[in-house]
Amino acid sequence: MNKNIGILIAVFCLVFLTSCQKTRNVQSDSKKTIVVTSSVLGAVVKELAGDKCEVIVIIPNGLDVHEWEPSAKDIETLLNASLIVENGLGLEGGLLKTLVLARSSGVKIFTASNYINIRKVGDGEGIPSGDQDQISGAQDPHLWLDPMAVKEITLALAHTIKGQLQIDLTAEATALANKLTTLDSFIREQVAAVPAEHRTLVTGHESLGYFARAFGFKLVGAIIPSLTTQAEVSASELAALKTHIAHNKVKVVFTETGTPAKVAEALARDSGVRCVEIHTHLLPEDGSYFTMMKNLSATITRSLK
Repeated sequence: MNKNIGILIAVFCLVFLTSCQKTRNVQSDSKKTIVVTSSVLGAVVKELAGDKCEVIVIIPNGLDVHEWEPSAKDIETLLNASLIVENGLGLEGGLLKTLVLARSSGVKIFTASNYINIRKVGDGEGIPSGDQDQISGAQDPHLWLDPMAVKEITLALAHTIKGQLQIDLTAEATALANKLTTLDSFIREQVAAVPAEHRTLVTGHESLGYFARAFGFKLVGAIIPSLTTQAEVSASELAALKTHIAHNKVKVVFTETGTPAKVAEALARDSGVRCVEIHTHLLPEDGSYFTMMKNLSATITRSLK
């Protein structure tokens, strides 16, 4: 009897140890979770880390990143992340409280805007609206519209992931950085076909500042003269913008997510110019940042030639 009991104990211990070993293997093989706030930034992070980490984008593609607010489930996802990647500079307005909570809870957060040359609103740029986002010196959060800024973010993020999550993405970061340099060159070739006097931009809101700085365009004004879409359209500001359009011989009004379509169309019609839709926050069907930027550049350059 004692011998049988000994055998049973030995078998039990073997099963228990095997089970523990399997559990350890599952834990060691499980991927770290990186939660990214916006879809465009998420596309870049997926290309960098998607093979070695689980990358979750919290704000659905196509929704206004300035105004979107998280559900209870979204908050839980953010608080359980191995690493959060945020844009910063107030872009994720509806997520600010949750991001503060995540920081206070000890969640690691990578802020993309900390690693670039931040563009600031220049004197006389756009329309003087009194909006705090639009005053001279205000920081522009639309950093993803400059591929070379995204390159800097990519390299910094790879370094952070290696240090914080112990995952080496050196090869992936190098390959992605090279692709971003090629993208920058591609856009420059497209822009070269646009006469310098035609490189003027009127947009839905002040979203193309980094694109303009990188590729030699002039910002004339915006329908909503603010760095976010949360401001309201002013009749006096629209009248001033109409004057700017005429003075600068603007050919096109570009409208985008968050811009009242009827207002944009009326402004274009009253100014005698075309109204063209662009996508500065919306990924295309293939979910690629590169496709989005090529489409954006093609639409702008084609419209201004």
